[in-house]
Amino acid sequence: MTLLITIFAAVISTVVWYASEKARKMKVGVLCYMYWGAGLMWLVDAIFEYSKLGAEYFVSATDEMMNDAYLGLSAVILGLVIWVVILLVKDPKNIIKRELCQK
Repeated sequence: MTLLITIFAAVISTVVWYASEKARKMKVGVLCYMYWGAGLMWLVDAIFEYSKLGAEYFVSATDEMMNDAYLGLSAVILGLVIWVVILLVKDPKNIIKRELCQK
């Protein structure tokens, strides 16, 4: 589940980044790198786990799938939080700088 969720987030962020000039200015590429990196990490994890377990890898309990789903959603949310912090620091539209200079 973690692999599916992060790959899904990576594909969505990549499509948004590619289709919109505004998205490129808002540093959506950072999200792409984070999600593709997480997806690659979990792909490698799945390959090694499959090599260890064999066909048993595909038989999982519901509670394991729920834990994996929570982990995948947590990774996506953490990526969004990091992206927001980067936006606040970089301030691509100079909104924070303008607001601080007015006061």
